[in-house]
Amino acid sequence: MTFNRKNKTRKKSTGFRLTPLVQVIGGIGLLITLYIGYRASISDRRLFSVSLVALFAGLLFESIRVSNSWKTVAGIFAGSYLCSLMAFLPGKSEQVYNFENHIEMWPYFFIIFFALIFGIAYKDRVTAKLTEGVTLLLSLSLVYWTIDYGFTNYHNWLVYTLLAIALALTIFSTINALTDIHLSRTTRLTLSIWSTVILFAFAIDNIIMVFNNPDIESTYLYDGLYIGLQFFLLGVSAVYIMQNYMLLAAFIPSKNGNYLNDLKENNKVHIDRFSDEQVFTGHSILCILYTGTFYGLNYQYEILPRHTMIWLVLFTFPMFLRLFDVVVLGRKYYR
Repeated sequence: MTFNRKNKTRKKSTGFRLTPLVQVIGGIGLLITLYIGYRASISDRRLFSVSLVALFAGLLFESIRVSNSWKTVAGIFAGSYLCSLMAFLPGKSEQVYNFENHIEMWPYFFIIFFALIFGIAYKDRVTAKLTEGVTLLLSLSLVYWTIDYGFTNYHNWLVYTLLAIALALTIFSTINALTDIHLSRTTRLTLSIWSTVILFAFAIDNIIMVFNNPDIESTYLYDGLYIGLQFFLLGVSAVYIMQNYMLLAAFIPSKNGNYLNDLKENNKVHIDRFSDEQVFTGHSILCILYTGTFYGLNYQYEILPRHTMIWLVLFTFPMFLRLFDVVVLGRKYYR
């Protein structure tokens, strides 16, 4: 009995306790935070904007909704916060260190790390499921985006090449949505990658347009609410933007990785997330009519900014389709 007690005591004493290390790191982080707050309070520049609060509120809202766990989000918050302190490291080409400039960059580091860590932790939940109908909706939206942006007015071989590729893939997605062509693995891979490229292009355009808005503090209440809503929705979509980025970045060879294995794994992710079920032809026709009507009117009368109209159509068409099925058809149709 004495021998067993000694063994139990010895086993307990050999463990490595993380609590002191966490406390030290937390203490250092707190001190840095206090110093950042002090420097921001005495600065002549406005280093933080309410817009970023709205952006992070959207990111936090969506992360809690997806994970359904405050504890998990709190853990990701703490990890992202510590990682974001790397923003204060001097850059390689930075000759004169300016602490205030690093304070301005700090929130963006935090948001990127948060979206990245959360996207990895909940990869299966934030990877959007795709169908022929979704790809058709995205392709038609890209046609409007291309025309409204004025890409057709550029006259050089690079633009012509990109437009030709986009047109070919749009036609390919339209044919698949209107017919019963078998959705092979190659087809699903192509349509999934094409959808990811479109979503990422829209995301970049949306980020640019949102950040071109004036600061909320310098606007009237109505304009401030509208701008705040745009930043909030951008925060909501930040996790999905990061996920789309990772799906595209995986096609770029890494120095230390096995590219063939990585490519095979990434292709499998794209194929698995694309449904092999055919969509109802009537739904595809409705998609063409719906997008043609809203995008055509907006192009003619400039009712809403381009990026706002695109995300509005992407958000409302599925709801319109469900309403149409229930009210007009009385039931859902599948092929």
